[in-house]
Amino acid sequence: MNKGKRYTEIAKIVDKSKLYEVEEGLQLAIDTAKAKFDESVELHIRLGVDGRNADQQVRGVVVLPNGTGKTVKVLVIARGDKADEAAKAGADYVGAEEIVSKIQSENWLDFDVCITTPDMMGVVGRIARVLGPKGLMPNPKSGTVTMDVTKAIADVKAGKVEYRLDKTNNIHVIIGKASFGKEKLLENYEALMGAVIKAKPAAAKGQYVKNVTVSTSMGVGIKLNARS
Repeated sequence: MNKGKRYTEIAKIVDKSKLYEVEEGLQLAIDTAKAKFDESVELHIRLGVDGRNADQQVRGVVVLPNGTGKTVKVLVIARGDKADEAAKAGADYVGAEEIVSKIQSENWLDFDVCITTPDMMGVVGRIARVLGPKGLMPNPKSGTVTMDVTKAIADVKAGKVEYRLDKTNNIHVIIGKASFGKEKLLENYEALMGAVIKAKPAAAKGQYVKNVTVSTSMGVGIKLNARS
């Protein structure tokens, strides 16, 4: 596959054989983010676990100290008082059966996070096949099935992100924007890595964190010395 001229120039700057110290790697990512928009900074973590085994799954949530820099649209599926509470707490969309029907009939997915109350899970279950593949299905483990919708909305808006293994035992999470600068990105990096390390399954053997790479939306992968 042919790479663009800008990508090729960046690739010349980044030494693919080198393990960069975390701060140096983050700064390099910032310095090479030359697109005409504010590029996202994403962390890719390869873990020494086998996600096919239930006792080696790694999944959780963490509130990044400086957020992700992304405006998050929140849908809350609730009825009555909880629907009113959600609207007051700043949810972008609030509804019950009618919004589930809209998702079913129109494949409407103009939101980034879906929060619901436990009593609505039966209704939400109707659209599990739509939400699941998109990573939008509410889940108690991620704090998106809860009676405290105010806190759930506040956490998401403040920068709560979910991390979970993919099929290749990697985790991919946005930790901010290039415009954040090194210090804010470092704080977010440390918060995420701390959460992932704390979530190490008891069944995991050998080296847990295999490698860590940082990249921007249009940039190349920069390998980090995770042990530092």
